[in-house]
Amino acid sequence: MNKLEIKGDWNILKGKIKQKWAALTDDDLQFIAGKENELVGRIQKRTGEAKEAVEKALHESCCCGH
Repeated sequence: MNKLEIKGDWNILKGKIKQKWAALTDDDLQFIAGKENELVGRIQKRTGEAKEAVEKALHESCCCGH
C-alpha cells in the first residue's frame, strides 16, 4: 500500500486500532489528513511491529475494503 487511505468515521477506526494495539495513546492516534505515514510510524514505534503489518492491519480495519 503506497498511501494509506482512511475513509469514513475516524473515531470508529481509532477504536479498532486501540483494540488491536492497546499500548497506543490518544496522542499516538491523532490523525491529520496527509500524515498517514506519520500515523504508521507512530504505531510502529509504540508496538514494534513491521510497517507492512501495521499497514495491513489498518487497511483491514477500514470499512472501505480497498
